[in-house]
Amino acid sequence: MSDPVAKACALVRAECHTFHLADDERYDQPTFRPENGLIFSKPGLAVVLVGINSGAVNTTVEVYRHPVGRPDTDEWDEVVDHSIESISGHMRVTSLMDDPPELPTLTPFGPGAYRVRVHARGRERAYDAHVSEPVEDYLLQIWPGRHEPDAVHKQTDQIGAMFRRAADQPVETPSPPPEDDWERKARARLRRHGN
Repeated sequence: MSDPVAKACALVRAECHTFHLADDERYDQPTFRPENGLIFSKPGLAVVLVGINSGAVNTTVEVYRHPVGRPDTDEWDEVVDHSIESISGHMRVTSLMDDPPELPTLTPFGPGAYRVRVHARGRERAYDAHVSEPVEDYLLQIWPGRHEPDAVHKQTDQIGAMFRRAADQPVETPSPPPEDDWERKARARLRRHGN
């Protein structure tokens, strides 16, 4: 594996079981479909799923110019390669309620498709807790690469299994009221407004 062009470690604030990889000002979360139990995305934003409800997680970022080789999975509970797309070319690690950590730009080669390999461990240590000290670790390795299906290298934690089961559930959309009920409510609204 070649050396990374950028590498740094920082504490990242997680909120609501997530932290984000986001282009500037992109925080509208994609539909919750964590098929791989670890990361899901839409153009401009990726969501990494964590075990804690809120608090800091240890995060290392490594940015590469070329694809990295096979992962060393021995020290990790979950390892997944996932395709993301940067719209601005300025995607960074972010969180909902905090300033971005001091980590390098994930997409220094400009807008377009990238692959991110997410390594996770410790998601079961304090599931759904609010922690004051980090109990989870993440390694994000990222490089330019075309869009491909997820590559799952390891899946062993129960948190990932829970998220994968949630992804198998159909997305519920509210059904519209029967047409005659809708028409009746629309006529009542019109009468109230004097039309």
